[in-house]
Amino acid sequence: MMTRSKAENEERLATEVRRQVGAKTMTRFLRTLPAFRIEADIPDRFKDLLDRLDRVAGSPSGSSGRQ
Repeated sequence: MMTRSKAENEERLATEVRRQVGAKTMTRFLRTLPAFRIEADIPDRFKDLLDRLDRVAGSPSGSSGRQ
């Protein structure tokens, strides 16, 4: 059985992690890492799909902007 204090601490930690992962600073940092960088030689079709994903992820309404 989890104590109330432990559950509250875990919830605060989860909230903080979500906040930091969604921060613009983290986004800029991740774009510097090779695993998160778009390669210049990928097909245009995939670049278009990534652009669509960025637009949907950045829209204030979330997934309602899907086409």
